[in-house]
Amino acid sequence: MNRVYNFSAGPSMLPVPVLERAAAEMLSYGESGMSVMEMSHRSPDYEAIIKKAEADLREIMNIPDNYKVLFLQGGASTQFASVALNLINRAPSKKALYAVSGQFSGKAYKEAVKMGLNAKCIATTKDTNFDEVPVITRDMVDQDASYLHICFNNTIYGTKYSYIPECGEVPLVADLSSCIISEPIDVSKFGVIYAGAQKNMAPAGLTLVIVREDLLGLADETIPTMLDWKTLADNDSMYNTPPCYAIYMAGLVYEWIKDLGGLEKMKEMNEKKAAVLYDYLDSQSYYIAPVKAGSRSMMNVTFVTGNADLDKKFASEAAKAGLKNLKGHRSVGGMRASIYNAMPYDGVVALVEFMKKFAEENPKD
Repeated sequence: MNRVYNFSAGPSMLPVPVLERAAAEMLSYGESGMSVMEMSHRSPDYEAIIKKAEADLREIMNIPDNYKVLFLQGGASTQFASVALNLINRAPSKKALYAVSGQFSGKAYKEAVKMGLNAKCIATTKDTNFDEVPVITRDMVDQDASYLHICFNNTIYGTKYSYIPECGEVPLVADLSSCIISEPIDVSKFGVIYAGAQKNMAPAGLTLVIVREDLLGLADETIPTMLDWKTLADNDSMYNTPPCYAIYMAGLVYEWIKDLGGLEKMKEMNEKKAAVLYDYLDSQSYYIAPVKAGSRSMMNVTFVTGNADLDKKFASEAAKAGLKNLKGHRSVGGMRASIYNAMPYDGVVALVEFMKKFAEENPKD
């Protein structure tokens, strides 16, 4: 078996023990005689799978009892509209606040504007090409607003909030797609957390929403049923057929994290990996790390040579060396190493060794 180091930003690599267990259970899950892919979501076997997945997630993330956990479809992008529709009525002003720190938070803001809502961008770093996350202080958050939306980790630009913004009584809504379950986080500081699972948690097809119970039931009666968090919560994520296999896989990932020692251990491992790469980037001048130190992501590390042709050659040669999917997002170019939970330490070491070799063999003019 010739496994490569897959630095894709999503769908991304999954832990080998998880894949091995899924393979062993592919034809028959337990004594069921069938694959989870074939299993009715109303069957006792599957009900046990989804309940255990939720219980394990609650344990590793320390999710308070007054929060609902929803396993949904539609990707994080569907939640751009769902957040607005579910929360805009929370305050009489019907004002929605957004901090734009990259492409996805920008799309969320544009979705609210497209829907004709009273949406306001209170902070952005667009003028500096999103090289850091914007500063958000308590006095910037209008207390008559329905919510404040942020993207906690920006996959494309490689930035992350090093703090949780203080919002007063205004619920903080955060897209955690690229950093979910990578380290401990105080869920109680957020009104809503949502995440596409395909970056750090499961195969594509699953979207996680964690919502405080007092924020349910605020939507207009005209909200599409499949976007109404209360309906989905009242039906335990099974108003319709959920993404069964992706939930099963997420459950295996949660078990894997528990076996490793939980999110404190996961953070320790991720910090160690990220340090190897950032320490090298800071020690030389061939590659440029565009993100300011205080906003650097542990999950997505971006860098460039400053020469588009060299960047293209780097990604091509790296792929031949078994370091796959290092090409940066098409909107920014350069390189991006997504070093999610499943990326082993040795993969980051191999990347740094390749970077050194490439720099020696491809001097700049």
